[in-house]
Amino acid sequence: MNEQAKKTALLMIPYGLQVLGAKDGDKATLATVNWTTQCSFKPPQVVVGLKGDSGAHGLVKNAKTFAMSFLGTGQKGQAFAFFKHVEPEGGKMGGFAYEAGPTTGCPIVSDAPAWVECKVIGFHEYGDHTVVVGEVIEAGLKNEVEPLTLKEIGAKYGG
Repeated sequence: MNEQAKKTALLMIPYGLQVLGAKDGDKATLATVNWTTQCSFKPPQVVVGLKGDSGAHGLVKNAKTFAMSFLGTGQKGQAFAFFKHVEPEGGKMGGFAYEAGPTTGCPIVSDAPAWVECKVIGFHEYGDHTVVVGEVIEAGLKNEVEPLTLKEIGAKYGG
């Protein structure tokens, strides 16, 4: 296989940026994710590729719930804040306020324009990322804005 062609082709997939919130007991974290998509209307479902060695992975696997905060254009700071493992500290994570989701208790970025809460209905460990399928069980909308994308923040994740 032509490795450069493969990498370039896979990097052409357009990605938005979301922040996955996970909570299991007294442990919680927020993690930036971008391998996400909706995969069903009825019932509403989403898929996220979750890095196997991430702090969120074990929490989602154990609790079988997660939240996704959808970032809007201009929220580059929030995206970068959660690229590395963070934990709650003084009502914030990664320097940003968060709140507990009303249904799952999973953390949601307070200034995210939209969010969903999900119960895990599929957890498939393939390669270095796990394919997590979640049924959307709650949602919130604060502002309808353009989504933040990898292209906007000048980052690449793929290939």
